[in-house]
Amino acid sequence: MKKIIVLSVILLGFYACENKINLDPEEPIKVNWNERVASISIADSLLNTGHSYLSIYSQIYSYSQHKTYNLTAMVSLRNVSMTDTIYLTNADYYDTHGTLLKSYIKNPVFLAPLETVEIVIDESDISGGTGSNFLFDWKTPKEAPEPLFEGVMTSTAGQQGLSFVTHAKRIR
Repeated sequence: MKKIIVLSVILLGFYACENKINLDPEEPIKVNWNERVASISIADSLLNTGHSYLSIYSQIYSYSQHKTYNLTAMVSLRNVSMTDTIYLTNADYYDTHGTLLKSYIKNPVFLAPLETVEIVIDESDISGGTGSNFLFDWKTPKEAPEPLFEGVMTSTAGQQGLSFVTHAKRIR
């Protein structure tokens, strides 16, 4: 009887260590951009405007230029102001060749003070290739800091893990 109990505890221990993900990969958690739509009036023309570029990697080279390694990319869009709401008017995703893959924002959207939203590019989505990128257009009140855009690329296989970060650059 003791052997059965010990064996049961050991088996339950192994079962508890399994890495389970209960999300349906066909229905990833996404930002509902329509719930974030903001109207920007003519009076808001006094807002500062900017255009930022962020490099993203759906794949990286491994061993040689003939073998690639797929990555999950999380694009983090952050309002770093503690007091002001900011607005995003464009978030476009391009592939290695500069072809537009997807426009995430159809209408201006808001980010509340210190709010962060993410765009996730699944590891299985290699359409961006090794040199994909995002272009963002944004508006902030005159005294507010610029938004922060970062890319976090990750991949895990077996006991190996890989991750790195990219930061956006304001280009106008």
